[in-house]
Amino acid sequence: MFPERFANLPAYAFPRLRSLLDAHAPGGEVVHMTIGEPRHEFPRWIVDVIAEYADGFGQYPVNEGMPSLLEAAADWVGRRYGVTLDPGNRVMALNGTREGLYNAMMALCPEKKRGLRPVVLLPNPFYQVYMVAALSVAAEPVFLNATRQTGYLPDFGAVSDEVLDRVAVVYLCSPSNPQGAVADRAYWADLIGLAERHDFRIFADECYAEIYRNTPPVGILQMAQEMGADPERIVAFHSLSKRSNLPGLRSGFVVAGPKSIAAMKQLRNYAGSPLPMPLQHAAARLWADEAHVIENRRLYAGKYAVADEIMGNLPGYRSPEAGFFLWLPVEDGEAAALRLWQETGVRVLPGAYLGQEAGGDNPGKGYIRVAMVAPKDEMARGLMRLRDCLYG
Repeated sequence: MFPERFANLPAYAFPRLRSLLDAHAPGGEVVHMTIGEPRHEFPRWIVDVIAEYADGFGQYPVNEGMPSLLEAAADWVGRRYGVTLDPGNRVMALNGTREGLYNAMMALCPEKKRGLRPVVLLPNPFYQVYMVAALSVAAEPVFLNATRQTGYLPDFGAVSDEVLDRVAVVYLCSPSNPQGAVADRAYWADLIGLAERHDFRIFADECYAEIYRNTPPVGILQMAQEMGADPERIVAFHSLSKRSNLPGLRSGFVVAGPKSIAAMKQLRNYAGSPLPMPLQHAAARLWADEAHVIENRRLYAGKYAVADEIMGNLPGYRSPEAGFFLWLPVEDGEAAALRLWQETGVRVLPGAYLGQEAGGDNPGKGYIRVAMVAPKDEMARGLMRLRDCLYG
C-alpha cells in the first residue's frame, strides 16, 4: 500500500535528465551546466571554525538554532533589509531551505480555508518542493505560468477572487529560479496587499537574493515593514548555499511572525532535523561576514558579462537580472538538450522538467536552463558550443 497523493508525481528533474541523455555518448568534452551547485571557492576559514567546535558532534544540536546563530541571522536581516528582528521569536535555523520550505507548509497550512480545500499558488516553472509540500497537506496546487508576457513572475492579479479566498499559501521565488527575474517594490506591495485582503501567507524563497548585478533585490521583509503588514503573513527563507557557495553545509534560516515561528518550532521538536553544532557555529560566522559575498558577486558579474558577450545578439536572449541561470528560448527544450549533448557534450536541463502543464501548456517546454556555475573559461566554452549548435 502506498499513498495515492504521491502516486502521480513526475520523475524528478535530474533522474529524468539522466534517462534522456545517458544512453547516448557525449559529442565532445563534457561541460556540466545543469544543476545549480555553486563551484566558486567557499570561505576556507570555516574549516577551522568547524574544527574548533568539533566536540559538538558529540552533542544533540539545538533544535531551532543556537542563540548566536539566530542573532547572526537577525543581524544580517537588519543590515540587508533594515528590518529589526527579535531572534528569539522571529527566526529559526533550517537544515537547508528545502527542508524549511516543506515543513513550513506542514506547520502552517490549515486543513480548510473558508470550509473548503485550501489552495496553494505556485509559480510555474518552480522549485519542485513547493508542489510536493502542497500535496503533502492535501491542498490543491494551482500553477501560475510565469512567462515573458508576465515578466517571468506569476500574475497574481489575474487570479479570481473566488480562488484567492481559498488560498492558504503563496510560494514566490525572487530572484526567480530559473528565469532570474526580480520582484520589485510594486510587485511585492501588490502581493502583500492581496494577502491582507484574502487572508493568506506568502512563503518568500529568497535564496538567490545575494547574487545580483548592481542593485540588491528588494526583499519581502522590508516591504512588509514599510506597509505595516501583519508579520504572521510573511514567511521568508534564506540560505548559505548560494550566498556562500556552501550547498553541502545545509544551512539556512526562516523569518516569520512569532506565532508562525512557534508553530514551526513545535513541529520541529517532533520531526525536525537540526544542523550539527559545529556547522551552526560555522553558519553564524558566515552570516556575519560580507567580504566573501562581495567577492562571490564579483565573480558572477564576470560571468554575466561573458554570457552577454557570447549570447547577447541571439533573438530572444534575455540577460538575467539576478541569480546564476540563463533561461534560453528554443523550439523544444528536451530535443534541444539531447541534440546539444550528442553533438557537443554540453549538458543542460530542459525547461519543461521544472514546470507543470497549466491551462494546457507547460511554460518551460520552449526553454532550456543553463547554470553559470562552472569556472568562467569552462562556462564560456560551454556557451559558445551551445550557441553554435542550437542557434548557429
